[in-house]
Amino acid sequence: MFVLPKKLVIGAFVAVIATTGIVQAKSFTELMEQGYKIGKLTTGKSGMPGWVASNGTKQYFCRMRLGLAYVGTRGPDPTIPLKEDLEAGRVRPIDVDFCLPAQ
Repeated sequence: MFVLPKKLVIGAFVAVIATTGIVQAKSFTELMEQGYKIGKLTTGKSGMPGWVASNGTKQYFCRMRLGLAYVGTRGPDPTIPLKEDLEAGRVRPIDVDFCLPAQ
């Protein structure tokens, strides 16, 4: 009788779970190309800041990627967004991490 080592079985189980989550994740750019609209900055169930992208029937929570924004006026570095733009949902793909289905 062939017996699999315990570590191999656990590793295979973790790999299946991890790839299932990856398959469900979408990029912000992909969602925008599919006509999804982005909402105002909010906080997800995990407590992470981000935005809800919706097409009317499906919703995805897109996590914020950055940690720095200008307040009030545009600064000398054009790669850093304005806080007001982020709060209003005017984001660039570089500001957004992956997007997962909202529950």
